[in-house]
Amino acid sequence: MAAAAMAVPLPKHSSFLPKPKLPLDQNSNFLGGSLKFGRPMSVNRKIKGPVMVSAASTSNTDDRSKQFYINFTGFPFPLGPFLNRRTIRTEAVKGCIWMFEQEQALGFSSVSTNIRMTVIKLKSGGLWVHAPIAPTKECIQLIEELGAPVEYIVLPTFAYEHKIFVGPFSRKFPKAQVWVAPRQWSWPLNLPLEFFGIFRAKTIKDGDLSTPWADEIEQKVLSSPEVGIGPYVEVAFYHKRSRTLLVTDAVIFVPRKPPSSISSESLLASAKNGLAVKILSKGKQVPNDPVVDNPNTRQKGWERMVLQILFLGPSNLLEPNASFAQMSQKLIVSPIVKTLVFSKVPEKVRDWIDEIASDWRFKRIIPAHFEAPINAGRSEFLAAFGFLDDLLGERYVNRPPSLSILFTSLMGKAAAASYFPPDDMRTLSSLDQFLVSVGAVKKTVSGRKRR
Repeated sequence: MAAAAMAVPLPKHSSFLPKPKLPLDQNSNFLGGSLKFGRPMSVNRKIKGPVMVSAASTSNTDDRSKQFYINFTGFPFPLGPFLNRRTIRTEAVKGCIWMFEQEQALGFSSVSTNIRMTVIKLKSGGLWVHAPIAPTKECIQLIEELGAPVEYIVLPTFAYEHKIFVGPFSRKFPKAQVWVAPRQWSWPLNLPLEFFGIFRAKTIKDGDLSTPWADEIEQKVLSSPEVGIGPYVEVAFYHKRSRTLLVTDAVIFVPRKPPSSISSESLLASAKNGLAVKILSKGKQVPNDPVVDNPNTRQKGWERMVLQILFLGPSNLLEPNASFAQMSQKLIVSPIVKTLVFSKVPEKVRDWIDEIASDWRFKRIIPAHFEAPINAGRSEFLAAFGFLDDLLGERYVNRPPSLSILFTSLMGKAAAASYFPPDDMRTLSSLDQFLVSVGAVKKTVSGRKRR
């Protein structure tokens, strides 16, 4: 099911093709944008617990105008919400790192997840922006409240869901430098970055000490061979002062409760017993009861969203509790990323994660989706990739790992293997076989034919 486009960029994101749209003005989105109307808002609403802020005002109409953003692009499924995107800012590290989240939905479906932009304040006093989101008036206001200029805008992946916002965002901060992951591509037409409104971008290089932020933030590039219609590219970053690892889709942590950025309307729509639930109910009778807005109903909607994002076609949407419990509250590699990408190039991935774990002593991880910040270090990170050991076996010989890395990898292997319920993996495995049969995905392991 295409719902997984929210969670991983290959091959789903590559299937998005933006529809050309003439810019309305300098501040409009080349492929979607915000219109100027409504009076300014100046009052912030603070939420207890983690320091979360969203722009607010005395008028609900005013709130909506600040969140207005047109985006009907995406092939074959457009990325929603189409007209309104609420932004929530959370302080991850006091005075240093902030996370900005919006809801992102798959077309006209009832499946949504959160998409995250991370902002780091550099020693220069400027801001370093990782994976920009839709630059609504609300989003820009929340950035400006930090009281620092945006110096760098970074696209850490080739994935359409993140690329689509870089151009419009950079036009809000014309003095900022734009940096992008290498080997950018799109499908079915391999369009240049300029088509997406990204101009004069510089390319991020693996371990490049000449980047202007190198003293504070290091980077490691995963650039795989083509596993299908294009290569998988993701750049991991390490903020040394806060010991924070930033990734895009490499790992995720599914929270038990839905993120605040996902609307109640989306959760209730997902809780409705529609066609998908009737198909994926294990043959059980599906009641046609009306949806009642309460915490249990919203929780069911969230659990159904998660299972569709992770597995495309989970085994039982009618009663999602058991599968959801196995997939939540743990650092994992998304089943889709594992099956359609990382299992094809395990040697490349192993080199990448070993270098990350060897060189960077991180204590928290911030991905672009689901929960963040995640209090996790090298042991949890390596455990999430335990499946690579099964794929590579003893035939893979690399530099000898340190005892601590070897120990943490072995300790986490058994736990990582239990993350993927076999019944839920059935649809995804069948899709992988089909994509291999039609040539959309290669049945290879680091370039070698599987026996």
